[in-house]
Amino acid sequence: MKISPSILSADFTRLKDELKAIEAAGADYVHVDVMDGHFVPNITIGPFVVEAIKKATRLPLDVHLMIEEPERYIDDFAKAGSSIVTVHVEATRHLHKVVQMIRDKGLKAGVSLNPATPVHTLDDIIGDVDLVLIMSVNPGFSGQGFIPSALKKIEAVRRMIGETGRAIELEVDGGIKVNNIKEAALAGADVFVSGSGVFGTNDYGKTIEAMRKEISPVRLKA
Repeated sequence: MKISPSILSADFTRLKDELKAIEAAGADYVHVDVMDGHFVPNITIGPFVVEAIKKATRLPLDVHLMIEEPERYIDDFAKAGSSIVTVHVEATRHLHKVVQMIRDKGLKAGVSLNPATPVHTLDDIIGDVDLVLIMSVNPGFSGQGFIPSALKKIEAVRRMIGETGRAIELEVDGGIKVNNIKEAALAGADVFVSGSGVFGTNDYGKTIEAMRKEISPVRLKA
């Protein structure tokens, strides 16, 4: 099971220090939220900042594109140093094409579902991806509360993954903190994005250690 702190909640005036701090704290990925002001009502960062993040950390970059027509930018984010690129099923008409573009760059391809998007939208794509990301908040802003209905969705996607027989990671993003991470793990998640749940604490190492203590007894459902 992996912890992926969301850099959106970091102190951007000390970004290099923040990256080194979560690396030292035992994070597995750096989650990078890319927003375009269209698909979600906020604007964050682009490929140039992703490239700078890549230079400042040894951790794999878990890049989450919350943007319309992501196929226009796959090459840019690949060149910037992404390890995983996740796109939303709601954001493109050509999901298979985008997933193949990502994999053709030698990267892991992920797809994400918003809270109101039904699980069956994954039926025709899940066999082609490396990661599924379940949003447990409405995307666009950090610091939101976890939506409990996401747990049922995680359970359903875990069953779908089991039916493929493939090692697909199941990520959850939104409102994840020490006090609820175990619920998400019990539902079947194995990658946990946490923004303010990590960066809003005084000691990242102790926080990540506490998260691991919560999820370590959990065994994934077949």
